[in-house]
Amino acid sequence: MAKSNTNARFSLKDHLFNKARVEYLADLFSAADDRFETSAFVRETMTLLPKLELKERIVHIASTLEKYLASDFRVAAKQISVALPPPLDPTKTDDDFGDFILAPLGEFVVRNGLAKKHLKQSLATLKEITQRFSMEDAIRRFINTHPQETLAALRQWATHPNYHVRRIVSEATRPALPWSGRLSIDVETPISFLDQLQADSTRYVTRSVSNHLNDISKTHPVLVFSALKRWKLQGTQDPSELLWMSKHALRTLIKQGNAEALTFLGYSSKPQIKITQFTLKSSCIRPGQALDFAFSVTAMRNETLMVDYVIDFVKANGKLSPRVHKLKQISISKGETVVVSKRHVLKADATTYTLYPGTHRVTLQINGKPFGTQSFEVV
Repeated sequence: MAKSNTNARFSLKDHLFNKARVEYLADLFSAADDRFETSAFVRETMTLLPKLELKERIVHIASTLEKYLASDFRVAAKQISVALPPPLDPTKTDDDFGDFILAPLGEFVVRNGLAKKHLKQSLATLKEITQRFSMEDAIRRFINTHPQETLAALRQWATHPNYHVRRIVSEATRPALPWSGRLSIDVETPISFLDQLQADSTRYVTRSVSNHLNDISKTHPVLVFSALKRWKLQGTQDPSELLWMSKHALRTLIKQGNAEALTFLGYSSKPQIKITQFTLKSSCIRPGQALDFAFSVTAMRNETLMVDYVIDFVKANGKLSPRVHKLKQISISKGETVVVSKRHVLKADATTYTLYPGTHRVTLQINGKPFGTQSFEVV
């Protein structure tokens, strides 16, 4: 009996879009309308689906649906709304993105309902779908095509009772939303939406607001500090939640050692500390093994420290590429010494980088400043 391949790579596209999920989508439509040709839709969809990448599968399912729903978009939009499953659980507060097999419905609306005459119905349909699966990518296409009308709708959605609808107001207007194209609107335009959403009681919404600010921080950091200071003065958000939001929003600037970001979060940009005994367990490491290091930090005064470490990875051309990693936050009293250790596995099959042989470096970064570097070989 042949052994199963337990080391096979996980396929996100096959996990999210496969025959079982296509059958589920077809069953939703057939339950709403027994005239829907379930078997034919599944068969036609699956003929090409396995050959496609993830986003291509979304477009393919949407284009196939065009053959099985009404040719009149007004009728097709109603067919979609009636076929939708129940909304996502309203008692949850975070990480409830929804079912990816509903993503093609947003693509269908974009492909068939982007004309001005369909705008009102298209936005209403997307608002319904987004309570089952987040529709930010589809909404962005409407922002670019009909900015004034779409932004006006989003302003109303910012006070919607369903937190998925409120969240999409921030998420759909992010300057650098992953997997999505750029927006035509100015980066400052959605700030007024964030002013409304920053006081939200749901972490799923405030996380999006923070991610939105982090996007802005890469090009317009002044806008981010202005917003955070304004919200702090307003006092409409719980202080502990606003602190979490601020840390999340400023994470890129913190990694860069931005002095204003450090000061805003209560960290000194010039910590009075001494680092000793910075050592590596091994200076020769193979892919799959761990980089183990430790060091001691002594405070010359009371300090709050954000401890990161930077690994300079060797690239294919022999140059170094730095990556900042979070380690821990420490509150340390004057004269106190704390020993810190870290184990970082250098994965041989990482999806975000490739390990190449050569001399790598690890640098301690505390409150945005370097405090010692050690070299190690990857062989």
